[in-house]
Amino acid sequence: MTTTVKLPLDLEQSLRQHCAAQGRSISDVMRDALVAYLASTPASAASAFALGADLFGRHAGPVDLATARRQHLADAWGDKHARRDTH
Repeated sequence: MTTTVKLPLDLEQSLRQHCAAQGRSISDVMRDALVAYLASTPASAASAFALGADLFGRHAGPVDLATARRQHLADAWGDKHARRDTH
């Protein structure tokens, strides 16, 4: 695969000088630099699903809580006060 990389002039000059002194091509040096960089960089962050996978299914509740939250809140409030009144 061929990739084009735009470098600041001073970096390009340093790269060319380094390659000439080492007797290596620019492609070889850049490949080695990318391999080293990628090896030292941590893997990408886990997805939201992966981060919460151990929590999914642990809590039970109404299946329509998102759409009927006001009704569920009113029911919970009524249940709480009904238990208070019986004690």
